[in-house]
Amino acid sequence: MNTQDYIALEEKYGANNYNPLNVVIDKAQGVWVYDVDGNKYMDCLAAYSAVNQGHCHPRIVKALKDQADKVTLTSRAFRNSQLPLFYEELAKLTGYEMILPMNSGAEAVETALKAARKWGYKIKGVEENKAEIIACTNNFAGRTITIISFSTEEQYKDGFGPLTPGFKIIEYGNTTALEEAITPNTVAFIVEPIQGEGGVIVPPEGYLKDTYEICKNNNVLYITDEIQSGLGRSGKLFAHQYEGITPDVVTIGKALSGGLYPVSAVLSNKEILGVFNPGDHGSTFGGNPLGAAVAVESLKVLTEENMIQNSFELGKYFREKLRTVNSKHVKEVRGKGLFIGVELFPEAKGARRFCEALQSKGILAKETHENVIRFAPPLIITKEEIDWAMERIEEVLLMD
Repeated sequence: MNTQDYIALEEKYGANNYNPLNVVIDKAQGVWVYDVDGNKYMDCLAAYSAVNQGHCHPRIVKALKDQADKVTLTSRAFRNSQLPLFYEELAKLTGYEMILPMNSGAEAVETALKAARKWGYKIKGVEENKAEIIACTNNFAGRTITIISFSTEEQYKDGFGPLTPGFKIIEYGNTTALEEAITPNTVAFIVEPIQGEGGVIVPPEGYLKDTYEICKNNNVLYITDEIQSGLGRSGKLFAHQYEGITPDVVTIGKALSGGLYPVSAVLSNKEILGVFNPGDHGSTFGGNPLGAAVAVESLKVLTEENMIQNSFELGKYFREKLRTVNSKHVKEVRGKGLFIGVELFPEAKGARRFCEALQSKGILAKETHENVIRFAPPLIITKEEIDWAMERIEEVLLMD
């Protein structure tokens, strides 16, 4: 079977909820992927930051295979030998004292929202069913009914009502807006330190620290969604560390398993996650031994192989190279670490055609918010590989 055969089969049976580039990936290693016709591409999306450690990292693959030979799933009805090791590794790395494991990033966010509401009722003393959570414009945290209820993207909500109440939306990057939105019923503020799906939007310097202080002064939980920006993508373990804050709650996922298995988690303290009692919340697969073993090795690889520092250094190099391209189409190059957005002027007629042109030259990238090309390769990329990519990116950005 060739590319068109696979595409025809997918379009025949698959629900039409994605609009992928017409490349059918068959195998991958490191920063490179190969399609069913034998073509080679540099992956500059890294599965939306899920493969920060590179595709099929041998250490993580070995951890998965070794654990798969022993036991894969026990459910949380019983204890397993891998989950405590996962807790310890994550706690030592992040400094948080309590962890709740889930599977997808959306599940982690849902868990954080439930914890915030219950904390509001049981600890803060908000009247039952009155809790409010503040979110920002252009946020993206997943696709569940509750999460789309605080999205500002109309397509995500179209046809899915009635939506979940209890959310306020303020302008991202606007500190005053947060101060004005807080009421005695506000239990939490959830924010992405860098908005990935929003177009790799970096807030004004000091925004995170200032909003954190506002939350502290009003007894409001500060939740950072680090599912895309965390675990080295921004050039630090967490993007919020650029402003020296310690959020009350952090959600992580994607690269937590190096792209081999769905693993996510909520990080917090005992006062907040301690509101849960047995039976309040759970997941059949959350905290399973296979996922836990994979996540432990993924975290070790990330730190022991200096991927976070590589992201910081080569992200700066990549952005500087992109800024040297004198293209009439480019409005702005922004980001932190290897989390980079190239925003195009509206006259460029959308980023999709540029991503298709990049594909033809052996680079896979993806448009977001119509006019932004996102470059987020695995954190193991080298300077030489960036130089190789830049020759092709420049050609594409200079096209008519």
